[in-house]
Amino acid sequence: MYQSRIFAPTLKEAPAEAQIPSHILMMRAGLIRQLAAGIFSQLPLGYRSLKKVQSIIREEMDAIGGQEFHLPALNPIDIWEQTGRVEAMGDVMFHIKNREGLVLAPTHEEIMTYHAKQHIKSYRDMPQIWYQIQTKFRNEPRPKSGVLRGRQFTMKDAYSLDNSSEGLDKSYLLHEQAYRNIYTRCGLKFFVVGASSGAMGGSASQEFMVESPHGEDTCAIDEHSGYAANIEVAVSAVEPIKRLDAASPLEEFATPKSKTIDELVEHFGLDVNRCAKSVVYFADSTPYLILMRGNDQLNEAKFQAHVGAIQCRPAEPEELFALTGAHAGSIGPIGMKSDITIIADNLLKDANGLVSGANKDGYHYKNIDITRDCTISGYADFRTVLDGEPCIHGGHPLRIVNAIEVGHIFKLGTKYSKALNAVFLDEHGKEQPIIMGSYGIGLERIIACAIEQHHDDKGICWPIAIAPYTVHLIGLGLHKSQDVVNACISIHDALEQSGIDVLFDDRDVSPGIKFNDADLIGLPIQLIVGEKGLLQGQLEMKNRKTQERIHIAIQSEQLVQQTVDAILEQLQAMSS
Repeated sequence: MYQSRIFAPTLKEAPAEAQIPSHILMMRAGLIRQLAAGIFSQLPLGYRSLKKVQSIIREEMDAIGGQEFHLPALNPIDIWEQTGRVEAMGDVMFHIKNREGLVLAPTHEEIMTYHAKQHIKSYRDMPQIWYQIQTKFRNEPRPKSGVLRGRQFTMKDAYSLDNSSEGLDKSYLLHEQAYRNIYTRCGLKFFVVGASSGAMGGSASQEFMVESPHGEDTCAIDEHSGYAANIEVAVSAVEPIKRLDAASPLEEFATPKSKTIDELVEHFGLDVNRCAKSVVYFADSTPYLILMRGNDQLNEAKFQAHVGAIQCRPAEPEELFALTGAHAGSIGPIGMKSDITIIADNLLKDANGLVSGANKDGYHYKNIDITRDCTISGYADFRTVLDGEPCIHGGHPLRIVNAIEVGHIFKLGTKYSKALNAVFLDEHGKEQPIIMGSYGIGLERIIACAIEQHHDDKGICWPIAIAPYTVHLIGLGLHKSQDVVNACISIHDALEQSGIDVLFDDRDVSPGIKFNDADLIGLPIQLIVGEKGLLQGQLEMKNRKTQERIHIAIQSEQLVQQTVDAILEQLQAMSS
């Protein structure tokens, strides 16, 4: 492709709203342009990269037996209502106002299940793996970070259909390996974490993550043991509170100026871990009091999963007072104004010698024995893991990092098939719900993460497999030398005939502009052809990522073949 013919509008400076490297460089290199908040147009260079990602995904999905669909983005809302996800999605789902009963699909579990219901009748019809690469729509309230959080994006979503739990396990492992292959081929350094299934539901899920200071997800990882988990489900080996030998009687005491755990510790010399914090949350419409150790933070995802709620939220101040008879800072598990379910974190199980609010403003109880004085409905892990806490595998300190999610796989089980009555006859002629898995990849996120990991102060350094073009052929002094023009055209044509895609900078601009744009766009190999080099019998080749420069000795009659051979050799070295 001749650069003078391609629409690739580079920018010296990125728009003010671009704050992270991938967003800045995608704008500056002419890959995307913003149409509205969270809505981007893919320009020719960006779309070429997107299509290469699509090809890699298709190859890996087809290799595990995937069959490609293309489902409508416009869906009847009644199908979504049957699974309860209209409420679960909330405002994230786009509703078509002038056509009642239609929504824009944020994903396609319901629609795949609908088709499975029509045609999967026997256990012999499975296993099946169905997938698509299609546009999705989500009404993100705060779209940001370029294509990482948009309202319209491209997703590969796949669905497995099985007649047994063992079959689901096999399909799940096939997708996990396919995802590893996809990200490796796309040049990403990634890790896999256990994750919360959230509104998707199901028994298990894993996320594929790329570590980045700009990531919106938080993960706990231990490189020594290989443990990695999203902070929503991460656990650590923190020791629970031990029982004291002496059991003192419950005692109320005044705490008029102590509304926080830190103030209690400071004013009364208490052990922070024996100060039991009480948090009141609503799960759907049911209130819960969650008792936690010291300054531990409630992990909302863990709480929501434990109680099986669709939505959860903290109690408002007026609700808190109505339920407990006190305001924040004086809440506790003893003597509440109303009947409320109390649950506690595992670290407090059977603990005594605790301090917590007395449900009377300005007062607390001490010497609380959780088995003697409290009515606890259940214990679970409700806390958020902190940096440096010991890993459950070996005790090495956990590292808490920000990360970008590039894929998520779920064992859905029968959630959707039961809701939509998608059943089959088993080998005994008995109806059973289809057992499903769901597997998603954000394509634009792969590109953005590749740029986050592969860039320098001059621009992008593309991984070979997903670069818009492989070689950037830079012709110098084209308006002065017909020999340079002829050499560039011959090399361009020969590279393309050899299956190497090449972008030929044939523009009538200064060498400085060409070099700056070449570094900004960041194609893996730059090949510089100028009159001086031709006269000296050599061309210059530059590895964009390493900045290594190689001089190719050429003879005029073998210029083209020698150049192609040198490029092929360099590509092989870069790929190994």
